[in-house]
Amino acid sequence: MPRDVPARDVMTTEVVTFAPDEPITDAMARLVDKGVDAGPVVDAGGKVVGMLSTGDLIVQESQLHYPTVINILGGLIELPSSKKRFEHELEQAVAVDVEDAMTVDPVTCGPDDTIEMVATLMHDNNVSRVPVVEDGALVGIIARGDILRAIVIPKGEG
Repeated sequence: MPRDVPARDVMTTEVVTFAPDEPITDAMARLVDKGVDAGPVVDAGGKVVGMLSTGDLIVQESQLHYPTVINILGGLIELPSSKKRFEHELEQAVAVDVEDAMTVDPVTCGPDDTIEMVATLMHDNNVSRVPVVEDGALVGIIARGDILRAIVIPKGEG
């Protein structure tokens, strides 16, 4: 496996991006039109401020998971993680703009990071795409398929 191949050699540079203030309906239409599952949300300066995925958007059509409450000796205890998940899903369900539905603080990498590092980021954070940033600005994106292609088709053969 070419573990030391830099991200810049496998990243996609033509990236579908979204603006935080873009209407959610427009973003949904572009995801479908471009045939991608996710894309970075960038501010006016090109800085990645979030990720928008079909998973973020499908919440609008799903049933929300209400907070889990446990009754112990007549006292009700609400599980904090359950409440946080419900609040996040509720925000996504009523989202009007991309910034309301996006995942904030996305995992990113640099162009000189190796695909081994990127694969580890994907695995550890359960994400399928990682924006590549340089000097704070988006320069590309790496998806799981990009890494698999680098493994299956060694450099110089494809």
